[in-house]
Amino acid sequence: MVNPSIPERIKAFNADRDPILLEGKYSAMRESPFRFFRGTSHLFNSDIPTDSFILESPQTWNVGDLHIENFGSFKADNRIAYFDLNDFDECILAPNLADLARLTCSLFVAADFLKLNDAEVNYLVKTLTDAYASTLTLGYIRPLEQETATGVIRHFLRSVEYRKRRLFLESRVVYKKHKIRFSKRNLHIRKADKETKVRISNAINAWAETQPNPSFFTVLDVAHRVAGTGSLGIERFMILVSGPGKSGTEYLLDLKKSLPSTLQTRLAANQPSWTSEAERIVEVQKRIQAASPALLHPLVLPDGSYVLRELQPIEDKIALIALIGKTKKLESLVGNMGRLCAWGHLRSSGRQGSAIADELINFGANYDTWRQPLIDYAHQYAQQIRTDYIAYCRAYDDGFFRPISQ
Repeated sequence: MVNPSIPERIKAFNADRDPILLEGKYSAMRESPFRFFRGTSHLFNSDIPTDSFILESPQTWNVGDLHIENFGSFKADNRIAYFDLNDFDECILAPNLADLARLTCSLFVAADFLKLNDAEVNYLVKTLTDAYASTLTLGYIRPLEQETATGVIRHFLRSVEYRKRRLFLESRVVYKKHKIRFSKRNLHIRKADKETKVRISNAINAWAETQPNPSFFTVLDVAHRVAGTGSLGIERFMILVSGPGKSGTEYLLDLKKSLPSTLQTRLAANQPSWTSEAERIVEVQKRIQAASPALLHPLVLPDGSYVLRELQPIEDKIALIALIGKTKKLESLVGNMGRLCAWGHLRSSGRQGSAIADELINFGANYDTWRQPLIDYAHQYAQQIRTDYIAYCRAYDDGFFRPISQ
């Protein structure tokens, strides 16, 4: 049997997604090898060899799609702003080096985008893996918020702290007399039909009845949300709710459909039983993060399960393009990424099959046995990504990913 080509694998994986948004995903993936890498975690996860040393490392709760742009800021229920791992759609119980390998590989793939020469990217990779190993070895966990962060992350958290909700809302909504609706001009918003609005409103209303102040979540409007790269085409909604009730104090919610992790088929025997995919995502996110985004909650609808959370003005990612040529700042950021990855693995240790902290501490102390093989694997796979990207571009330019109706 002939193995499917890279374009065929990508098309098959995305076959059941919204065709309009899928066109946007395919176009985004055409932009660069790094954007392609972000949109194809399923390739990376399925390509790990069955006899790889990666799969022999300790079991931890993994993000499952960790790369240098899957870190960001958010406010938790305690209203403190944190910088942490984010995007847990692919989270799963897996060998800890699966997370670190993908994160390390993302640095190699992003080297051209960040204008890094070989010596610079190799130094950053060493910084990343050393920070991960040394943090495991210490065995201590702490959060990254404004009082504890340093360098570029502390500056970033200070800058986003003062973003105003009113300005955040006004970029997404239109006020007309006594009505407020989502703006048609925002590129991240697509109008939802009446049936969809009713379906989503009913789900939010039912959940609101379980909250201390149900009227806070009175639904004013619902729209499709266009965001991300890998998840484009999956049902995702932006929901406008009344909040305290005064104009300009409304809140936005994000509701995203949950799908199985792309590592599920390879690691199914080790997984606990979840009531829904959304429960898996929410529960693992709460285990890994120091504090989770406000209103994080799983919702089950007739067509599947969804993750609900607050959409906030503070929520953001560090603009990596602004760090081009700023090696010291990149070094500080990358080191913190390694530490955050290790803290997440330690924080969730000893839960439903994950390794206990002592095992992870010992693993970190023995980094000489796994660090170089991991770096070599990440570097080799980054080269494969560039080859796969060329094959993808040819297929895209030849119309392979164009909808049949066109």
